Amino acid sequence: MSLATVPAPARTGAAKGGRDAFYDNAKYLAIVLVAMGHAWEPLRDDSRAAAAFYTTVYAFHMPAFIVISGYFSRSFDASPGRLKRLITGVAVPYVVFEVAYTLFKRTAGDDPGYPISLLDPWYLTWFLIALFVWRLTTPLWKVIRWPLPLALAIAALASVSPSIGDDLDLQRVLQFLPFFVLGLVLKPEHFQLVRRKEARMLAVPVFAAALLFAYWAVPRMNAAWFYRRDSAQELGAPGWTGVAMTLAMFGCSAILVACFFAWVPGRGLWFTALGAGTLYGYLLHGFLAKGSRFWDWYEVDWVHTTWGEIVVTLFAAAVITVLCTPPVQRAFRFVMEPRMEWAFKRDTAGR
Repeated sequence: MSLATVPAPARTGAAKGGRDAFYDNAKYLAIVLVAMGHAWEPLRDDSRAAAAFYTTVYAFHMPAFIVISGYFSRSFDASPGRLKRLITGVAVPYVVFEVAYTLFKRTAGDDPGYPISLLDPWYLTWFLIALFVWRLTTPLWKVIRWPLPLALAIAALASVSPSIGDDLDLQRVLQFLPFFVLGLVLKPEHFQLVRRKEARMLAVPVFAAALLFAYWAVPRMNAAWFYRRDSAQELGAPGWTGVAMTLAMFGCSAILVACFFAWVPGRGLWFTALGAGTLYGYLLHGFLAKGSRFWDWYEVDWVHTTWGEIVVTLFAAAVITVLCTPPVQRAFRFVMEPRMEWAFKRDTAGR
């Protein structure tokens, strides 16, 4: 059961197949921001404006994606049928893409000795292992009285625990956990609240303030905080700052996620259908994102001009859009959503 295959639970803006267009639009726009963020990363040193946009987007694009993942995981009950879909839609793609990315790094990255390790996710595959762990724990969060405060406490403790190590990218799994739990506790009426006209109007000055703050903070703050893959000590900060930053960043990210949702159209548009293919775009665009570094595309001088940055941004949006289209989904469905009936007992397949 991947983010790409779970049907939306409500029909406030009907799209094809009875899905709510709002959620598909949100998934598509979030994945476009993910691709843009990856495209902006090599431009940060030459452009403070690019760095500000990068920092602002990194403050909420993955949190938004994870909130939606949590929202669509509310029905997960660890039944045999749902466990089967979790394996075929998340675990199997993780194994396939972890191996594929490793082989790509060995060849295109000129690192023939780079080891294949399913315990050490490389690049984008961390999200799949995180989604697998989060979904498995969903039944537990549904019976806890105060799930979000507990998830925040776990994330804060992780941020001051450098001994966690890199296995399964547990720092990210734990530090991003509150956003998944937030998605689990949200209800349709919460999304309706941020989709009001007043929320859309309020989102404008909030995003403007976030960009201005990011522009000020770029030379003063380590952007690695937003990756949530390291503890405070590993970022060269005192341990106590991990707790403070966890709470502060969660608050800022939650506000920006709400503003992002406020801007998401609720009606069916030309890109609405692409929302069903966001996990395809997410995993496939990583080869081009990393390849652009391996092949020194950013060594070209014009890329670092204003027009170059605009071209790079538009190119990233175009590539991720193509990778979310139905033809690409059909071509890679055997990997992303394999049926694998042979691997399961017959009575599990339909439950």
